[in-house]
Amino acid sequence: MAVRASSGPLTASAGTDPFAAALADRAARGRWLVHGDGVRSRLPVDRWHGPAEPAVAGLVERCAGPTLDLGCGPGRLTVALARAGRTAVGVDVSATAVRLTRARGAVAVHRDLFEPLPGEGRWAHAVLIDGNIGIGGEPVALLRRCRDLLAPGGTVLVELEPPGAGLWQGQARVAAEQRPGRLLLGPAFRWARLDARAVHPVADAAGLAVRDVFRRGRRWFGELTASR
Repeated sequence: MAVRASSGPLTASAGTDPFAAALADRAARGRWLVHGDGVRSRLPVDRWHGPAEPAVAGLVERCAGPTLDLGCGPGRLTVALARAGRTAVGVDVSATAVRLTRARGAVAVHRDLFEPLPGEGRWAHAVLIDGNIGIGGEPVALLRRCRDLLAPGGTVLVELEPPGAGLWQGQARVAAEQRPGRLLLGPAFRWARLDARAVHPVADAAGLAVRDVFRRGRRWFGELTASR
């Protein structure tokens, strides 16, 4: 499949969420995340906009108290948490994502997760799903930030790659399928991938311990807790 860079429809200014176009367009099935090492994955736009799937419902069961949904997108997890009686707040750098989450009746704030957030140090859980461990391209720094948001005894729930993918850090781009066999690339941004094995040393470097690694269907997740 041919790809080419462009300053066209996917161009974003500094600080703009690279997934905003896909979030805004529910029909955007031809959008991909293209990593600098050649790995390419289709962005599951329909899933983002849909109800909580069984894997997400399983995460909700593990959240016993106030929860931050980091990189909430259109808010399906935030909504599921609220409907289960949890105090839940979605956080996203995309104004579109926050608007969509609020339209579904959930609470969300338009914020970079590294900026000050409500209730820092008092959250029972912080959740990173749908590849959001990649945010910023530095999983150790991201997990340290999550640890700082938690109350004593709190946990980080993170979606992981299947074992074997390891840790990858580099640049990625969102791509739109211009026509069959041709992708139009948007601007590059820092991103990362982390698998169910590599999470152990990364968590340790962030001051967290891996309490559990578990599967929901074909998807892998980790439950981390503060180790010190």
